[in-house]
Amino acid sequence: MRAYSLDDVHATRKRKDSWWTVFLVDPVACRLTLLVANHTSVTPNGLTRLSLILGMCSAICFAGGRLVAGALLFYVSFAVDCMDGKIARLKGTGTAFGLWLDYVGDRIRVVCCASGLASGQYAVTGDVSYILLGAGVAVLDLFRYVNAPQMKRVRETVKENRLGHLASVGPVGSVEQGAAGRSGQNGRAGDAEVVMLREPITPREPLTPREPITPREPLRDAGFGDEAVPLSASMSASPPAPGEPVRRAGRRSRLPRRVGRLLARHRVRTHLISGIEFHAAVFVVAPLIGTAALVPVAVGAGALLLLNEVFLIYRMWLFARVAPVVPLVEKAPRVSV
Repeated sequence: MRAYSLDDVHATRKRKDSWWTVFLVDPVACRLTLLVANHTSVTPNGLTRLSLILGMCSAICFAGGRLVAGALLFYVSFAVDCMDGKIARLKGTGTAFGLWLDYVGDRIRVVCCASGLASGQYAVTGDVSYILLGAGVAVLDLFRYVNAPQMKRVRETVKENRLGHLASVGPVGSVEQGAAGRSGQNGRAGDAEVVMLREPITPREPLTPREPITPREPLRDAGFGDEAVPLSASMSASPPAPGEPVRRAGRRSRLPRRVGRLLARHRVRTHLISGIEFHAAVFVVAPLIGTAALVPVAVGAGALLLLNEVFLIYRMWLFARVAPVVPLVEKAPRVSV
């Protein structure tokens, strides 16, 4: 059996991850992964099942009113859940079924812990707000995981449509082809069709599918990532006057970019509120603080997560609503054959 090093384990970490995982989970999970990889034959699916079992134990503790024990078990369950992917990448033993098992196991753990936390506090206090809290946590988590693949599907569809449009139009430039005339009964055209541009397009940079030129304000990035900025921020309308200092594009966003680079150096995503932080706030931080913190912490974390989802949906809408890749394209009259 090969002896792995901690550097080998670190190489399996995601390029970018949530700040909760990077700073508070990975330091523990990586060292546990090293022990498991070097001294056991546990499979990634075995770790996923162990994570689910620990999650069920956490839910039982929450239902019994033992908040601290439930919070600690949830943390350990999440750490083990982080280990299965590292083991899979380290040993090359990942499977497609393992991806499904990991996804479903996470949803079961969250729903059960939310139910346990709500039922346990309702049994002690009789306050129906805890029931509403548990339902809200479960619904928000499920919405996030249902919405994410649909947004990805929209993004991929828009990309495919743009690439297909580029392929159908051909190289960018003037097309000196006209129409020979119209024919056919009642003005119906024939089968041949010529695509003609009104004028040559001479962009400042080579035209690529990742940087479409449109009359609106598309996002520079092809996805919804943090680097996406309006094209107007990088393409000035007119050259500067003689003697006028050249203003670099994006000067006003220099501070956010510096923050983004700082976070990237530490592998932290710029979306500082994601599902992982939401789970940590509801099932780890709030229970450790005490019963009085359950509702306000969960409501605050849920509101931030919902705002993040709305922001992502808005960016998806901006990305999907832009015009076709090549502007000012008109179809010439069809040529009879």
